[in-house]
Amino acid sequence: MSKNFVRTFSWVLIVLWSVAPSSLIKAQDTSVVDTIPRITDTVPITPADTVLRIKNINPYFTLHVDSTLNYQLEINKDSRNFYWYLRNSPVGLRINKDNGMLTFKAEKSYFMSGKLKYDNEYRVNIGVQSLNNPAERIDTFFSITFYNTDIITSKVKPSVSSTLYVDEGDTIAFKIQCENGSFPIENITFYANTPLKNFTQVKKCDDDFMWTAPFDFVKESDSARVKILQLSFIGTNRFMARDTALVKIIVRDALNYPLAVQEYNQQVKFTESYILQMKFTFIQLDKGVKRVKGTRTTFDITSSTTALTGSVLASSASTSSQNVGKVMPSIGVTLVPVKEAVAPQKVFDQNQASALRGNYKRLEYMLRENQLVGERDPDITRKTNKLKEEIKQMQTQLIDVPLEMSSDMSPDELEKYINSNKVLKKYRLKKK
Repeated sequence: MSKNFVRTFSWVLIVLWSVAPSSLIKAQDTSVVDTIPRITDTVPITPADTVLRIKNINPYFTLHVDSTLNYQLEINKDSRNFYWYLRNSPVGLRINKDNGMLTFKAEKSYFMSGKLKYDNEYRVNIGVQSLNNPAERIDTFFSITFYNTDIITSKVKPSVSSTLYVDEGDTIAFKIQCENGSFPIENITFYANTPLKNFTQVKKCDDDFMWTAPFDFVKESDSARVKILQLSFIGTNRFMARDTALVKIIVRDALNYPLAVQEYNQQVKFTESYILQMKFTFIQLDKGVKRVKGTRTTFDITSSTTALTGSVLASSASTSSQNVGKVMPSIGVTLVPVKEAVAPQKVFDQNQASALRGNYKRLEYMLRENQLVGERDPDITRKTNKLKEEIKQMQTQLIDVPLEMSSDMSPDELEKYINSNKVLKKYRLKKK
């Protein structure tokens, strides 16, 4: 126990010895001054707010359709002594004159009737007036704009009905219009149910679509001789929303008038050439008949003169004259077989000439009867076929008549000969 006490006491002395110098130094240090700072307690003086002002004015309001606005305006003074008012306010905007409560309900009927407009900035003048001091007032303004939350779809509207009827060879043209909604149509794509040629491409609104139906568009295999063309115009906006307009074109089979007119003109030209051949052949036959007739007339006159001369000489007083007169009638009789041998009657040739004259007269009448009435004569095919049938029928009738063409006579000379008085007198109808 004594050992432990000594050991503990020794440790206490050591600790006291280590602490004693620092405490002595602090006690002898006279340079440390213990002072307490002086704190002055002051209250800042705020100047009085005497200028009238609206504390929470909002310079800009944005409302959508069918929304309600309730906004309490405040001033820096007692609002019981002030009067609130609005000027140039839109329909439906109200303010409580006593407390400055701003209210508005954007009913859709205002916009449908045209009293209010979307995306239009309305400037509203607002003021506060003191009831006690007329000079104490404030005037300011704020703006209010309305927007529509409904998305209106843009539509493609062709300027024609959905069904069109056209004939081959006709040209159709119409405008592709757009009814723009919330997002306008920016691009238009065109599709057809059959490949097309010679048409104008439609790429945007108000472009014109033009197309001419070719004459070979309707095939013989198509039912009812018509073919249905389906056109699709697909409009897209910036968000790739689509609207499709369909136009159905019913193309009917029609006559190819340019080709039909060309065929008709060729047939008319061939008919006129055939008429000229018949006229020239008629002239050759008529001239041959005329030469034979002249020769036979000469023989007849000679025979008659010989017989008359023989009769006169037979009655004379001279014997020699009487003998000559007896021989002369025999000479006249002898001339008859010579006439038939030298210039036989050409009845067949005359009949052929008469047939030719009647046929080319008939063809001339058919040309006048089947003339075209305008470039799109609906009977052009019938008239062309009629001329072909007449030519074929006459070629059958005149198969034994060799037709020739004059190389030294013009058409005017042919007409002059054919329409001469001698020819007309010879071939006109005679009374029996």
